[in-house]
Amino acid sequence: MTKTKGLWRSLRLAALALVGAAALGAMTPELAFAQETSAAVETVAADEGTGEVIAVAEAAPETPALTVDKGDTGWMLVSTVLVLLMIIPGLALFYGGLVRAKNMVSILSQVFVVTAIGMVMWLFVGYSLAFTDGGGLNRFVGGLSKAFLTGVDTTALVETFSVGVAIPELTFVAFQMTFACITAALVLGGVAERVKFSTIVIFSILWPVLVYYPMAHMVWWWGGPIMASDPANAEALASGAGLIWSFGALDFAGGTVVHINSGIAALVGALLLGPRTGYRKEPMPPHNLTFTMIGTGLLWFGWVGFNAGSNLESNAYAALALINTFVAPAGAALSWTLTEWVTKGKPSLLGLASGAVAGLVAVTPAAGFAGPVGALILGLVVGPICLFACSGLKSWLKYDDSLDVFGIHGIGGIIGAIGTGIVVNPAFGGAGIVDYAAGGAAVYPGLVPQVISQLKGVAVTIAWSGVGSLIVWVIARGLTGGRVSKEVEAEGVDYAEHGEVAYHN
Repeated sequence: MTKTKGLWRSLRLAALALVGAAALGAMTPELAFAQETSAAVETVAADEGTGEVIAVAEAAPETPALTVDKGDTGWMLVSTVLVLLMIIPGLALFYGGLVRAKNMVSILSQVFVVTAIGMVMWLFVGYSLAFTDGGGLNRFVGGLSKAFLTGVDTTALVETFSVGVAIPELTFVAFQMTFACITAALVLGGVAERVKFSTIVIFSILWPVLVYYPMAHMVWWWGGPIMASDPANAEALASGAGLIWSFGALDFAGGTVVHINSGIAALVGALLLGPRTGYRKEPMPPHNLTFTMIGTGLLWFGWVGFNAGSNLESNAYAALALINTFVAPAGAALSWTLTEWVTKGKPSLLGLASGAVAGLVAVTPAAGFAGPVGALILGLVVGPICLFACSGLKSWLKYDDSLDVFGIHGIGGIIGAIGTGIVVNPAFGGAGIVDYAAGGAAVYPGLVPQVISQLKGVAVTIAWSGVGSLIVWVIARGLTGGRVSKEVEAEGVDYAEHGEVAYHN
């Protein structure tokens, strides 16, 4: 009888071992972000029949099951389309109204081609370089394991920012694709009205690879909330994250990745290509402020998807990002206009539009972290600073950033990125930083440590974008000549470069 019971116990243990092995083998990773599974444990129990002590294998603590909510997916699909609307026609019309009439087709064509190339490049290598593990280079850039979207199909999921919540990976790919497109398109404003179309084509192929994809990886690559929810993973979580994420720097929707990055690239391009012929000697006013106003409205509208969509879920944090995307640009538009009114005697429509965009830029990194009052303060502060950058600073340094990309996106992005470290403070009405290991509690490391983290992120962004953009602009200029001739510039880039004009008298 004893032998029979012993055999039965052995069979039970063997069955448990087989079931455990099968379960572990079936747990193949489907997420875009790394996850860890705890090892199995053993407990001691007494056999009911004999009282003999036996070891019983227990199943390992399971990784929380991932759930996909149609509401989250629907919101992300809408947000993706909203960001596309920001580029075509939003940014295209905003920039188009600011250039002279003879260069309207040129700027519209450049925005369009950069967007098209950006989508193809994202499909080929962009997504993989931004959102996969980069091995030995992981601090700076991802790998090529998902080049051409290898393994990304309708069954693949990525985590959001809540433990156990996911969205289809294809949705995430498309959403981030639009970010890559608009960042490169923003740069165009710095070199408008004198750059060759062929130069822009080369730039739009090389710049994302050398600059944007690594920046997106450094800022947004991490282990995910499931991994972060286990304190035992703290060391692996920190060592496996992108460089700027590892600093503890916060960037909700792209203050560093999109705005500082594009602002620095635009400044480098403007300096390298030189000013427009006649710059500072003859007036170069916007040819159609109506288009600029329409473009501003489309940018603001689409920016809701840009900021609130970056939450990846349709919940209270998305609502927070949405209201912040309303109040910050409103505050910046008012503060810019009031400053302009006092200093120049008249409030301009261009000032209102520029102020609103500056407020949108400043609140981008803080969108899901700041309280509404904090977002309003960011907007009120950034308006006059960006006005000075686009007038006094630009005049003093004598660089020709045609459409003030550096003055608004570069400077506004820096103010917003640093300010995020302040307005995230729960004591100031901020949402705090989610501590997954503490069950999702909001924490704040303190004003000085967080601002230092933000400053480190800003410094790396400026350095990386500055050096990388210089390399790309030098190559693009070397291959194509960089800018059109003085004769073409005087006549207008439209007909010489594209064989068509925007208007027929």
